Amino acid sequence: MKPHEPITLQEVYQARDRIKDAAIRTPLVRLNVDDPNREIYLKLENLQPIGSFKLRGAVNAMRAADPETLKAGVWTASTGNMAQGVAWGAREMGLECTVVVPDNAPASKLEAIRGLDAEIIKIPRADWFHLILYTHDYPGMEGLFIHSASNREVMAGQGTIGVEIVEDMPDVDAVITPFGGGGLTAGVASAVRALKPATRLYACELETGAPFAPSLAAGEPVTIKPRPAPDFAEGFSGAPSVGADMWSILSSVVGGSLIMSVADLVSTIKLLVERNHIVAEGAGPRLSRRPFQAARVKARLPVSCPAATSTQTFWPQSSTERLHFRLALMRARRRPICHAESRRSIWPYLGQRLVYWRPDSSRPFRMTNSDGRFR
Repeated sequence: MKPHEPITLQEVYQARDRIKDAAIRTPLVRLNVDDPNREIYLKLENLQPIGSFKLRGAVNAMRAADPETLKAGVWTASTGNMAQGVAWGAREMGLECTVVVPDNAPASKLEAIRGLDAEIIKIPRADWFHLILYTHDYPGMEGLFIHSASNREVMAGQGTIGVEIVEDMPDVDAVITPFGGGGLTAGVASAVRALKPATRLYACELETGAPFAPSLAAGEPVTIKPRPAPDFAEGFSGAPSVGADMWSILSSVVGGSLIMSVADLVSTIKLLVERNHIVAEGAGPRLSRRPFQAARVKARLPVSCPAATSTQTFWPQSSTERLHFRLALMRARRRPICHAESRRSIWPYLGQRLVYWRPDSSRPFRMTNSDGRFR
């Protein structure tokens, strides 16, 4: 497989035009923490119709494809979020969709995939990683394969997040993205690097599967032995290695990778619930004291974080984690669920009053406490 070059701004802007009627332009919301030395902002990609940024890349890849290649349908290999993005796009375009998942994929993700009319094929996790990293194929599969990371149209779609960050916060000092396969990190970092070269760009990995940090240290892809991750963080735990085709682009645009522990992840999920009333899955809350200490971040720091969050997958595993999570939910104010007028999904209502913009219009609409409907 040919190594990828950095995604160009032209590719990102073309992607933005293709997905403008499908993906929401999500807001940057400040994390409510008492820290005089830095400002942390969350890019709320959990407001997308499938609850994840993956919709951007999946829809862009399908809409950019030759119609002839779509006649046999589309398929992807994913633990859940990319699968939902491809299935959502396929349903909108009237295409057949098949998803190859590892045999330990979370049940909630599988239920959501089936709800989008996609067929599911389960395979052993080792075979699934081999498909993702090396073959990009599986016996019996037909149609267009949409890789969750190693696809230029997918990366360009994710890169639209980087453009939005810079447009909404021109003085951003650093951007941190969760790292699994590297598609989000490559797309966002390519866009931000082109628009704001001085901005620091970091990936963030979970300690159970973190191949990127040691690869950067070695100057080449290295292979690790991943450890089992909790179910709620499975999508955040990386592969045994960085894909050879992804290494070129990632090593050229990303300045470093921060590794966080499962304990830090759990405490940060709790923090998001308590301070911002956001219930995030494992890949969303990559903000903890340890990563920022590792990055030696100081002074005023606006940090924009494209959260791969969802309201349907997180449930702590141990009795202690469940107790802390229940207490956090009890302290958080209850919010009504609002039904999007043109979406086949429900979104969580966040904050006292949140104003953001339709993707195809400059006219703002708002959610209010009175009835939870869009204005």
